[in-house]
This record gives sequence, structure tokens and C-alpha cells, in this order.
Amino acid sequence: MTQTDLIRFQNKINYKFKDLEILSQALRHSSFVNENLDLNIEDNERLEFLGDAVLNLVVGHILMKRYPELHEGDLSKIRAGMVNESQLASIAQQIDLGSYVQLGKGEIQTKGWEKKSILANTFEAVVAAVYLDGGFDAAFKIIDGRFSPLLESVVASPANHDYKSQVQELVQMKHQEMPVYTVVREIGPDHNKTFSVRLEVGDMQTEGAGKSKKAAEQEAARKGLEILKTDD
Repeated sequence: MTQTDLIRFQNKINYKFKDLEILSQALRHSSFVNENLDLNIEDNERLEFLGDAVLNLVVGHILMKRYPELHEGDLSKIRAGMVNESQLASIAQQIDLGSYVQLGKGEIQTKGWEKKSILANTFEAVVAAVYLDGGFDAAFKIIDGRFSPLLESVVASPANHDYKSQVQELVQMKHQEMPVYTVVREIGPDHNKTFSVRLEVGDMQTEGAGKSKKAAEQEAARKGLEILKTDD
């Protein structure tokens, strides 16, 4: 791994390291180290451990701030849908991480640079390297930039908390009027709005708030679902 390679990679993640050696370690797979014991170098496994913790902390922080209406169970599901091997490997592919991982001959022969596990683990190590080199704010910026685009798709996933669909199914089963969602308030500046949405099902009304209209609708639906199930 040349210094030119390291500089090229740091440009891809838009972070300039004060210490390029820690980046070099983050990109160093154990298979490479085991085949080069005479070099007395360290692999990236300890950095993977730290990177996993930093990722979970930062993504949890983002979710708490962006979705104050969500409960712990929902937050945990969403984070699990974002911080997993498949998603991390996908992000690693976006920054062409596989081209920069140092692998042993065995892993090279089996195209280790394409393996999800290696890509995900190496991305965690890179996150840890940024954290150690530049602190929490630097790591936060890297993670936020890569994970924010995933939020809408993961939050809207039926596997998480699609209360709107559950309300609609229950209403259809009971032959009631179809649910109606209405935005009743928008508070705050454009870059940090909070929406309030009212759900009406016959005589029942609930209201939910969120940082997006979808999130506010889901919160209103969650409250409505509790009432509808209680009435049952």
C-alpha cells in the first residue's frame, strides 16, 4: 500500500488524516499480516471492534435526534436495519473500499475484496481510524453523510413500524370508514421542521408529530392502533 493509494482513498471518504499510518492499519486484513510476520505490523481487527461501537453510537444519536417520537424498540429495529453486514458492505462498495484492502494471497485468490464480511469489517475499521485520528465530530460527519440517505427507506420499511398499514387492515376488517391523515401544523425553520398530523377514523381522532410527514403519520397511526385494539 503506497502513500499515493492512501491519499487517494482518503479523498474518497472526504477526510484528511493527520496520521496516515492508522488508515493503513485500518485497510490491513489479518490474512495479509499473517503472511508478512517479519514486517511486525498490526491488522485491523481491533479497529473493527472500536468502529462497530462508534457506528452504533452515531447512528443511534442520529435516530434519536431525527425521530424524537419513536420508541426504544422501533429505534433498535431501525438501527439494526442500518448497521449490519449487508448495509456496511454496500457503503464500502460505494467508496470502492475493496480496491484498497490489503489481503493475503489466499484471500486474493478467492476475491476477498468482494466478500461482504471483509468489506463490512474494513469499513468499521476505517470509521475507527477516523474517530481516533480526528475525534467524534469527524467520525460523526463521515457516518452521517453515508447513512442519512438510508434513513427514509429503512424507516418506511414494513419490517419496522408500518402502523399505517396495520390501521388500514384493522379498519377494513371492521368495515369502518377509511383512515384520513391531515397535516395540522408545521413548526420550525425549513431545515428543521416538526410536522403534526391528525388521524381520523370515524369518530376517533389521534395526533402524531415527527420530523417528516411520514414519521408524523406513523406516530398518529401508532396511537390510533392502540385505541382501535382496545375498542376491540
